[in-house]
Amino acid sequence: MALFGLGAPKKDEEGLYSYSVRDIDGKNLDIAKYRGKVLLVVNVASQCGFTTQYEGLTELHNKYKSKGFEILAFPCNQFGSQEPGDAPQIKSFASNRGAKFQLADKVDVNGTAADPLFQFLKSEKGGFLTKDIKWNFTKFLCNKEGQVIKRYGTSTEPSAFEEDIVAALA
Repeated sequence: MALFGLGAPKKDEEGLYSYSVRDIDGKNLDIAKYRGKVLLVVNVASQCGFTTQYEGLTELHNKYKSKGFEILAFPCNQFGSQEPGDAPQIKSFASNRGAKFQLADKVDVNGTAADPLFQFLKSEKGGFLTKDIKWNFTKFLCNKEGQVIKRYGTSTEPSAFEEDIVAALA
């Protein structure tokens, strides 16, 4: 049934902003804090072949943060066990790559234990053939109103959607 959208999570009028998650330090992080900002949500992993995207994400974040752009990265160990570390190890890894964007707690993005935020994101912008996330570094771009406007696959380099960020910030 989910193939036809019948099993999609129910959304309230707040949509994206109705969710809260745990940050990398285990503290509550209310997604509503991003209201009025352009937000990129991405599932990351430190031992993935696409981990070099940390640099591109950091570059975009540094370039557009002052204009209202934020990144919220979720470590995920679901794909090839490529994020085996604990929170301090993940924080250190990201910091060593210059990442100053917000890290969330490690989550599942698919399956019955998928984080509700990712259930929502996938219901808004499905992938090729299914809504499931295929691998690490899948990215969701949300506009200032909290609408999911684009989904980018794993192999899409951050520089490839810079124009979309600029347009969403305008």
